[in-house]
Amino acid sequence: MYINQISVFIENRPGRLSAITKVLAENNIDIRALSLADTTNFGILRLIVDKPSDAERILKDNGFTVSVTKVIAVRVEDKPGGMYRLLDLLYNASITVEYAYAFIARKENGAFVILRVEDNEKAADCLMSGGFELLSAEEVYSI
Repeated sequence: MYINQISVFIENRPGRLSAITKVLAENNIDIRALSLADTTNFGILRLIVDKPSDAERILKDNGFTVSVTKVIAVRVEDKPGGMYRLLDLLYNASITVEYAYAFIARKENGAFVILRVEDNEKAADCLMSGGFELLSAEEVYSI
């Protein structure tokens, strides 16, 4: 029910993002979704990949600062109001969303949202009770 998200600390220097994606490409690791947040001096690259354990090890072996976070992947209707329905449900259950990012897959029905929340178990129960489908790690890694 939970997905392993790889977070990589990146210095804000030319070529750092390219270097990370090169290491992943050379090791046949496919990126499923990503989010990049930055400040003046550094950024945090958040990745959902098909082989998170391998990615963590390989990136660390190549000198990158890496952490793994458990997140939730939720299928959302790919139409106006789909995201609102999800966020309103969490808001009404007093569940704080720390961050979120989305992606779509043409072969699948709907869009997908990756959520980092304060309480994964409470959020998962809330979302499933509200009629949302949570994706397994295997489903997300194979999209």
